[in-house]
Amino acid sequence: MLLKRIFDLLFSIVALILVGWLIVLCFIIASIETQSNGIFKQQRVGQFGKLFTIYKLKTMHPETEAVTFFGKYFRKYKLDEFPQFYNVLIGDMSVVGPRPDVLGYYDQLTGENRKILELKPGITSEASLKYYNEDQILEAQSDANAYNDSVIFPDKIKMNLEYYYKQSFILDVKIILKTIKNLIS
Repeated sequence: MLLKRIFDLLFSIVALILVGWLIVLCFIIASIETQSNGIFKQQRVGQFGKLFTIYKLKTMHPETEAVTFFGKYFRKYKLDEFPQFYNVLIGDMSVVGPRPDVLGYYDQLTGENRKILELKPGITSEASLKYYNEDQILEAQSDANAYNDSVIFPDKIKMNLEYYYKQSFILDVKIILKTIKNLIS
């Protein structure tokens, strides 16, 4: 666990140095487009069920709740997720781990599935790679919430539980490399 935390610290520092300028640029664009603070903050369920504030770039106008022009690109290329390197830096998140969810999902897990809550939530995971285009998948459903609750979320639980049992530094590096490949392809 100490190795993972040291890796997370180093990785997030390097990432913030390398993409800090891009985060600032996207923040300015998001602020102009949404006519508000370009940072989106929301409570998410973290390790051991503890709530924390996640930071993302705003992609929706706060009044119309419509995805903005640049917000579509921020989402497509996951630029809206970059501020989460700050969450990793302060210890709320890890680079690799189950994506943090809103109340009503991970905090409601029972039995063996609750082991997922022992993990620090992450910026990327096998499940987030599989559901890279989750928004489009859900938009194509007649009942997006029901589809998420009956198909996507149970599959994410299964994948995150597999990660719980198989987690290692090598596996994390493989997931990070797959994520980078997805972002640039």
